[in-house]
Amino acid sequence: MGSPISGTMSEIFIHLEDSFIKRLLDSKSITFYSRYVDDILIINDFSYTKHNAITQYANTIHNNLQINPPPENAGQINFLDLTITRKTSNLEIDIFQKPTTSNTTINYLSNHPLEYKLAAYHYYIERMFTLPFNKEN
Repeated sequence: MGSPISGTMSEIFIHLEDSFIKRLLDSKSITFYSRYVDDILIINDFSYTKHNAITQYANTIHNNLQINPPPENAGQINFLDLTITRKTSNLEIDIFQKPTTSNTTINYLSNHPLEYKLAAYHYYIERMFTLPFNKEN
């Protein structure tokens, strides 16, 4: 971070990761892979792979890259700011908030530009209209 070559290095590692992940997708070890910055969502079928095989395989990409995935807990995983719950035949999506979330916004009377003050509200409204929530949520 902060180094002039950090962008180049991240592109190299993303290319390495993509080539390793492509092998897993082609071998049907995983069925879905998505990445957003440092959050990765992998869906796999344990009838094809052992429980920790994908983690061990990913950790062999480079010595300085180690992933420690949180396990699925009671059918739930957290990805970005969502909680995804696996039910018998479908997935339920809800908002995930870390225990340290404060939900504070910039005071309207503060000396900040108006667009900064309204940014959180725009984000919450956009999220409300775009996320596929359950009807009771």
